[in-house]
Amino acid sequence: MRITMIGGGYVGLVSGACFAEFGSEVTVVEVDGQKLAALREGRMPIYEPGLEQLVRENVKAGRLEFTDDLAAGVQGSEAVFIAVGTPTRRGDGHADLTYVYAAVEQVARALTHYAVIVTKSTVPVGTGRRVQDIVRSVRPDLEFDVASNPEFLREGNAIGDFMRPDRVVIGAESDRAREVMRRLYRPLYLIEAPIVFTAIETAELTKYAANAFLAMKVTFINEIADLCEKVGADVHDVARGIGLDGRIGRKFLHPGPGYGGSCFPKDTLALVRTAQDYGAPSRLVETTVAVNDARKSGMAMRVVAACGGSVRGKTIAVLGLTFKPETDDMREAPALSIISRLAGDGAQVRAFDPEGMDQARPLLPESVVYCTDALDAAAGADALVLITEWNEFRALAPSRLADAMRGRIVVDLRNVYDPAAMRAAGFAYHGVGRS
Repeated sequence: MRITMIGGGYVGLVSGACFAEFGSEVTVVEVDGQKLAALREGRMPIYEPGLEQLVRENVKAGRLEFTDDLAAGVQGSEAVFIAVGTPTRRGDGHADLTYVYAAVEQVARALTHYAVIVTKSTVPVGTGRRVQDIVRSVRPDLEFDVASNPEFLREGNAIGDFMRPDRVVIGAESDRAREVMRRLYRPLYLIEAPIVFTAIETAELTKYAANAFLAMKVTFINEIADLCEKVGADVHDVARGIGLDGRIGRKFLHPGPGYGGSCFPKDTLALVRTAQDYGAPSRLVETTVAVNDARKSGMAMRVVAACGGSVRGKTIAVLGLTFKPETDDMREAPALSIISRLAGDGAQVRAFDPEGMDQARPLLPESVVYCTDALDAAAGADALVLITEWNEFRALAPSRLADAMRGRIVVDLRNVYDPAAMRAAGFAYHGVGRS
């Protein structure tokens, strides 16, 4: 089966490589010259565990290729996936669909045969109908179908999520389109992965609803963590106590400095705006957005308080910059708010992240010093702040941190360290949701 992926970003590249691994012939169309050159040379424009090897193997096998020629790229394809960016639109919080509609128009002009045009990008309700209108306007002679196939990939575990998904959601409304999509995902039938066929609008809304629910769950446990600190409870025990309830589940009950990344922030905001436009406001999601924004900006004040009310003239070591481990994604990362506030208050910030420092440089104050490893960041620091829970930070012995640092303050925003071990090493330890 031959398919085309329009867009060689995170979603397009991962999905294209995984479809190729399933046995399809995949062409990824990428118009950014630098990114295309990197892909053809086997260099990944993003960090995702296992992706470089997966791409290299499927290119070698002849199942995956990259081009900037859209017209040639869609020839012979039974399904053309739109996997371009849908960032938050400036000024109103809606998803910016400029790239989606431009890609659809180009695809419509280029197709010479029947194909299913599939939105893989995260798009609000109504986008699929608009895509149909665009194609009919541009090519009234073209035989085609439109489908919605939202992605549910977690950065850092995207390949596993694609190969062994909890579910695949496909919004398609003709037998012909459903059959094309069913054949494409046939390898997943062997592992009995649930494949859910719906109307187009249902598939579009399902992606937003899923991300909004998870974002609310993260925000809920963060607020419970704050209450735990006030009453002397332990948020991890609370999370375990409620997470063992099958109706609630254990995932996304880990307290921290707030959610970030490419999905939750923009998707919750887009859902809020869509709900308002349709006269069915989502108050829970609105509050989730507000609480999360306040939490990220408020995390710096925890550090200031731990340092006695002022960080001016102090050296602060920061471990972890990306919004989560196993990615180089800095979009909406809590570290951006925290470090900017600390630097603005007069602190000298020494930072280290295994993958995200190049992406962080243009986003953070110029005064930030980027270090070679965690102990280098800790050298001479008055306080240490852990923001992202990379595994290599978990292995740091308290005694080695004590030898490297000048001060004895640790603010652990992910509860990675054992409080007793930290205190035994002489640290004033500050976790989240622990009294």
